[in-house]
Amino acid sequence: MLSAQAKATVISYTKTAKGVTFKLDKGLMQLNICKADLVEVKYTIFNSFPTTESLVVNNKWAQPTTFTVADGKAELTITTTRLKIKVNKATNAITYCDLSGKVITAETAANKSMAPATIAGISTYNVTSAFNSPANEALYGMGCHPLDSLSINYKGRNQDMAIKYLTGAIPVMLSTQGFGLMWDNYSASNFYGAEEGNTQFKYTSESGKQVDYYFFYGPDFDHIIDLYRTATGRAPMFGKWAYGLFQSQDRYLSEDEILTVKDNYRNNNIPVDVIVQDWYYWDPLPIGSHIMKPERYPHPKKLVDALHQANLHAMISIWPVFGKGTPNYDALEKMGGLTSITWDNVVTHTFDTYYDAHNPKARELYWAQARDSLVKRYGWDAWWIDQCEPDNGALLDERRKANFYTGKGIDYFNTYSLQHTKGVYEGWRRDIPGKRAFFLVRQSFAGEQRNASTLWSSDIECTFANFKNQVPQGINACASGIPYWTSDIGGYHWHWTAPDWSKPEFKELFTRWFQFGAFSPIFRIHGKGERAIFSKNWDEDTRSILLNFDKLRYRLLPYIYSLAGRVNTENYTMMRALTFDFQKDANVYSIPDQYMFGPAFLVNPVTAQLYTGADAASKAKTREVYLPAGTQWYNFWTGEVKQGGQKMTVDVPMNMLPLYVRAGSIIPMGPVMQYATEKPADKIELRIYRGANGTFKYYEDENENYNYEKGAKATFTLNWNDKASTLSISATKGNFKGMLKKHTFNIVLVNGAHGSNTGEADKIDKSVVYTGNAISVKLN
Repeated sequence: MLSAQAKATVISYTKTAKGVTFKLDKGLMQLNICKADLVEVKYTIFNSFPTTESLVVNNKWAQPTTFTVADGKAELTITTTRLKIKVNKATNAITYCDLSGKVITAETAANKSMAPATIAGISTYNVTSAFNSPANEALYGMGCHPLDSLSINYKGRNQDMAIKYLTGAIPVMLSTQGFGLMWDNYSASNFYGAEEGNTQFKYTSESGKQVDYYFFYGPDFDHIIDLYRTATGRAPMFGKWAYGLFQSQDRYLSEDEILTVKDNYRNNNIPVDVIVQDWYYWDPLPIGSHIMKPERYPHPKKLVDALHQANLHAMISIWPVFGKGTPNYDALEKMGGLTSITWDNVVTHTFDTYYDAHNPKARELYWAQARDSLVKRYGWDAWWIDQCEPDNGALLDERRKANFYTGKGIDYFNTYSLQHTKGVYEGWRRDIPGKRAFFLVRQSFAGEQRNASTLWSSDIECTFANFKNQVPQGINACASGIPYWTSDIGGYHWHWTAPDWSKPEFKELFTRWFQFGAFSPIFRIHGKGERAIFSKNWDEDTRSILLNFDKLRYRLLPYIYSLAGRVNTENYTMMRALTFDFQKDANVYSIPDQYMFGPAFLVNPVTAQLYTGADAASKAKTREVYLPAGTQWYNFWTGEVKQGGQKMTVDVPMNMLPLYVRAGSIIPMGPVMQYATEKPADKIELRIYRGANGTFKYYEDENENYNYEKGAKATFTLNWNDKASTLSISATKGNFKGMLKKHTFNIVLVNGAHGSNTGEADKIDKSVVYTGNAISVKLN
């Protein structure tokens, strides 16, 4: 076995079209200049690099990037149009600088290392990358860890990065120093954020034959995420319906029950777009049967058709796990498509088997089975991918020892969901081409956004403590480059049972969580116990609050769908850590429970139980809000204007989520609808928040198919000149079938109560008909 204790001194180097390869006194190092501000670094103690292709990075970097190499006495400098990259010849440590020579970040003297290790009886190497970390640095990302504490800033703390039940991992990190890092290693890993007296951080993976990471230079967070998705793939558009309300429950037991839910929503005029069939519709058949038990679901196609006729979309849960005694199990076993990993089935108490999602032929067969038995056969619109860790409780060594198609499980510990979603997405795109895919997934890994995946935060409990944790985890999941995240509104379970939702404390929890859900990328009710908006568990006051936020979500769909357009076309982030927009304001760095929803809304969820419980009478019904510096802020509910850069204690009545709008914002609001495409967006209330210049790009397409990828979409830009009090609308770019010939914009200059709150404005300041040509509108 080779020793890990190499001097790591640079002996020689070779410049190629793609980068620079360094021969070390023991091993090799390679810097691939993918773009002027995106660099891949590889290091190994062996005499050659592994030849396997990345599962995460799908960009082949066909166009070489121009760079120069200068050889100095102590260091070698690689210069691009955006970076100076210095390599210390004595230690091979890399320092990243901007063109002026200012250090962005630097590897430590120990920098990259490999150390022999034996894990689960497997001989391998631990691999590590270490960086210096100044005292004022804040670190974000790392995926979604639903049981984590409230902290949002990883500076000074550690994080388990091994994917398992209730622990996610996306190895992408953003720094306020203006850079991002992504570790391209799939084994169980750890991040250490407080090394050497909190002056360094490091990332260690338990198995690998090389160190492999990507460096992204922003310096703003939006550009870092853009580079990450340039490397790993764009997020496709979801159907417009996916930005409305999902109604789900653990679990609907029959066709009749689902139809009753449909009727109760539609007959009560409650906006909703999706109804979900969760697990065990196959019971008592084994899991993986892909059969809706006829005694409970006699007409699956008619069921889905009935939802479609009510302008609802239908989602079904399908797992990657198979019980013995089913044709699907036998077919996968015959072609070598099953793993040795079993799952202790909590319902049947059998040990069921995962298929090998790393095997392309097994992925294809898995997709074909689900397609022909359920998805395409009955016309389901979306797929809930549950239990994709994979593991059998705490027996994680079973996964390490498994033989995947690509290699030993220890080296592919974290990539099961990435490969699983790859298979179903590619199959869906090929075989259901006119319907946009949507996958709700319990785990995500780097790159999974390209597979039409939304990450949900798993089986969290129905408690305020769990709710409190969701806010920073959603923010950090999105800071990891995964644009679509959601949680079970209300939590999944209460001590593994259904809470009594009619009790005041649970009504308060659900109300606060629902308010947060309305300002999450995906808006989803799910969990044990009846909690639909029409439920008799809610008193009329509670229902009124829920309806108000449900209707507000639907009024904001022109805004939200335009943000989704930016996610696809600009690699934008919808749910934004405050540092995305206020990187120079250090006061925001460690705020765990505030975020921006698009460019306009500062969202401040109420995650404390204030109105119920034994001590409720003694609790102040307030929460602290920090208004980021450099702008003015409007109270969304009242129109009151406050200066940024201050902390405030604000009242939080049960019917109100503290919500502020940044000066200069332009917010398009549509009518209240029962479903996302009920009414054409021909009449839009355009709210303008004075006090700064502003811009907003409006996006439209055909809502349901993939024609937007062929150019069937349209955008125009709204620009507000605050000093001139003028709104300019650019000419429309693009067109598509069914495109509106004109929009009527009812412009409202928000001023106090005028233009505030959820309803339509009391009066319109000016109405403008826009027909696609550039216009300019002067307002008083």
